Amino acid sequence: MYQESDHTFVVCAYGESPYLEDCVQSLLAQTRPTNILVATATPNDHIRDIASRHDLPLHVNPSQPGIGSDWNYAISRATTPLVTVAHQDDIYLPHYAERALQLMGQAERPLIFFTDYAELRGDEVVSDNRLLQIKRLLLTPLRKVGSSSSRKVKRQVISLGSAICCPSVTLNMDLLPNPPFSQTLRCDLDWDAWERFSRMTGSFVLANEILMYHRIHEESETTRLIRNNTRTAEDLMMLERFWPKPVAQLVNVYYSRGQKSNG
Repeated sequence: MYQESDHTFVVCAYGESPYLEDCVQSLLAQTRPTNILVATATPNDHIRDIASRHDLPLHVNPSQPGIGSDWNYAISRATTPLVTVAHQDDIYLPHYAERALQLMGQAERPLIFFTDYAELRGDEVVSDNRLLQIKRLLLTPLRKVGSSSSRKVKRQVISLGSAICCPSVTLNMDLLPNPPFSQTLRCDLDWDAWERFSRMTGSFVLANEILMYHRIHEESETTRLIRNNTRTAEDLMMLERFWPKPVAQLVNVYYSRGQKSNG
């Protein structure tokens, strides 16, 4: 079984997010308090103040800011086997860490743990819309069993899109490559990681309950990448890992339409 000392939330802070304080507060309110640290490549008074007020270690990435670089650096600062990359705009519900420790402790060689989630749009929590319904449908093979070490099941649930919500994921760094994320991709580095992990021996573990809120807003990096078509190009590359090129191209047409709900 895993203990509180086995898990760390690494908060990736960037710029002066008005939501960073709420994210940190949600981590401090966990029913099973674990370790928390803040990492940034853009140090400023806003980030320093929040880390200082909550007595959280602050680590500054010496590299140029970039999603892959930021995530990998933050993970490298943790000293625990289990690591959750907490996105600064998101909210983690009180039982997130408790369920991660419990379900990963019950699984056979858990590679990653992840959860169902809702969206935050302004002050509104959206727990059911077309995009969420599609992702839950894609995850059906795993939702039925909770966790699976079957390569077929692990690849099936991500073969038509990235159904795994990245900020809901806890990584087992005792079993995963280090660093875990690509630094060349700009948008699909999470999907790329899940695809590589799906070929490894070990389990994907799903908590079939909403345990975090993922914020959707106009200033997000994901929204910007969708607008300049970076995501569409990377999505096609990912789909071609699962399907013949003509099929991948057809799937990508429908997949790109679904992205519009992000902005």
